[in-house]
Parts: sequence; C-alpha cells; structure tokens
Amino acid sequence: MAEEQRPTPARLTIREWAKDDRPRERLLQLGAGALSDAELLAILIRTGTAQASALDLARTVLDGAGNDLGRLGRMSVGQLVRVRGLGEAKAIALVAALELGRRRRETMPGERVRITTSAVAFDLLHPLLADLMHEEFWLLLLDRGNAVTGKVRVSHGGMHGTVADPKVIFREAIDRRASGVVLAHNHPSGRAVPSEEDIRLTRKLVEGGRLLDITVHDHLIITATGYYSFADNGAL
Repeated sequence: MAEEQRPTPARLTIREWAKDDRPRERLLQLGAGALSDAELLAILIRTGTAQASALDLARTVLDGAGNDLGRLGRMSVGQLVRVRGLGEAKAIALVAALELGRRRRETMPGERVRITTSAVAFDLLHPLLADLMHEEFWLLLLDRGNAVTGKVRVSHGGMHGTVADPKVIFREAIDRRASGVVLAHNHPSGRAVPSEEDIRLTRKLVEGGRLLDITVHDHLIITATGYYSFADNGAL
C-alpha cells in the first residue's frame, strides 16, 4: 500500500504576518531608520519556512554574526547558507545588499580630506579593505597639500597575498598628477604585522617615489580591527 503523501507545509510570507509584525508596512509608515537590523534583513529574506518566519531567520543570521553588521558584511554566501532555512538565493540577496551599503559609504560626497595622520588615512581605507576575505592593494592619491584626490585599487589577490607592481602604482600616480601617495593593503588573517615582503616592497616604492618626485607618505596594513603604519613605526 502506497505511503500517504503529506502536504508540504506552506511558507509564511511577510504579507501573511500579523499586521504589527510586518516590517514592509512599518518601513512605509515610519521610514527605514525606525526598523531594527533584524527587520531590515527580514525584508531582504522575504519568506521563512514552516518552522521559522523571515524575522526568525534574520535574528538567527545576526546571532551567527555576533549581532555585528561589520562581521555580517564579511560573511560569504557559503557561510550564510549554513543557517537552516536560508537558501542560496536569500544568502546572495543579503551579500549583495551589504555590498551596496559598503559602496555607498565609499562614494559619499564631501570636501577633500587632508591626510595629517595615519588615523585619517585609516578611516578612509578601512571601509574598503576591512571586510575582505582576500588581499587587495590600494592607493590614496594626494596633491601638494596632502589632500586626497582619489582612491585606486591596484591589485587583487588571494587569502595569503597580492602582487603590487611598482610600475602600475607609479603609473596611476603620474597619470592622475599626484604629488604623493599613501599605500595600503589588508591582511585577512587579522594580524596587522608587516611581512618581510611587505618591508621590501615598501622600501622599493619609497626609493622609486624619490626618483619620480612622488612622496610615499605611508604604507598601512589594515585589518578589521586596526592597522599598522610604516610611518608611525619609523619604517619608511
């Protein structure tokens, strides 16, 4: 005798939630700023499962990131789909939304910032590099007054390193008429300690800059929680 087929439990959509629990309606009435992090994530997740609502899934995702949006922004699709009920499509939507938020911060208009300390440079570069799971090498381009005229990514690597070609670095500086640069790359490992290769490359770039009359003001190694400055440590 064939086994009786049980109906698959329907997923509860946000539209079917109790009125007071609908984050979309709350956003329309009160604005996005009135919603909690979990409610905003629930709107992106859209539907839950028979066992958990979209809001429950959002809370589970946040809990897995220690309720830290910065940490959540560093999570990959592969890490997010480990949450029971969060499929690949939902995970992709979350990663895409968090990346858009990061890019928005990067393009916020404002007056040119003058690099007066390593901390000022770090504040500009941290949003670009802190959340990455691979290494990248970036430049801050400066005018003669040390005001930032541009930010340029010059290389993209893997977990354990990236190749920074001095020819590419100085071509960017010359093409954009920069008088000086701040070098920066990240360490996904979280250790803000220069390697021997970092030290050799920095020396080579400082010497090359002198020949081209382009000042290398600093080289920062950036992690999610801090940085190392070659200039602050007398290593330029």
